[in-house]
Amino acid sequence: MGIHCVDCVAEAARALPTTRTALGGVRHEGRPIVTLTLIGLCVVSFVLQLVLPDWTTRWLFHPVVAFYEPWRFLTAAFLHSPGQYLHIVFNMLALWWIGPTLENTLGRARYITLYLMSAIGGSVGSVLLATATDTWATSSVGASGAVFGLFGAILVVSRRLGGDVRGILVLIGINLAFGFVMANIAWQAHVGGLVTGGLLAAAYAYAPPARRQLVAVLAPVTLGALLLGATLLTYASIGAFSA
Repeated sequence: MGIHCVDCVAEAARALPTTRTALGGVRHEGRPIVTLTLIGLCVVSFVLQLVLPDWTTRWLFHPVVAFYEPWRFLTAAFLHSPGQYLHIVFNMLALWWIGPTLENTLGRARYITLYLMSAIGGSVGSVLLATATDTWATSSVGASGAVFGLFGAILVVSRRLGGDVRGILVLIGINLAFGFVMANIAWQAHVGGLVTGGLLAAAYAYAPPARRQLVAVLAPVTLGALLLGATLLTYASIGAFSA
């Protein structure tokens, strides 16, 4: 029976050439670790929602409460409706369907940044549209904003690589329509996530090869600043700072 030296294996792995995708992402063989981790976190959180009475209320997104507890802009993306199992099933299936492709094409760092930024963008969309839709008192949960960000990203990436995007456009259109015709769906978060994911993916996909690392840092920082500014202006418009 052969024995592998751990240090020797690690050294050999470092010596192997790095394979990159057309958009500069490092290609990793094997399972999509980031996507599986995100799914795992959502599933664990869903179980906690079922067994801990206050887990949902502690982390859900509420436009007014989030002004004082801003972490809710992100944490709500790891919650789902405890009474609707299809909610988490559909979101996790969509994440599993799209996530690995983006994880492999963009690379793990840009992919997880895009996912988390899209989740936050979904919550920002809920704030920006709260006055127009009279939803300041409406709470929401779900990874839908982040998933729609992946929809927007796969559309941009596919277009950049010369793929046929008609099927993706139909998928996005159908899922957006559900939010307008079915009750209890936070379509505002869908729109926010879709725009955020699409914009960030465009920055990644169309960055000059020599500037990809710089853009990978500057694009989310810039987009994050824009989301923050828009959110603060919206809160200021309702007098949140004087409350």
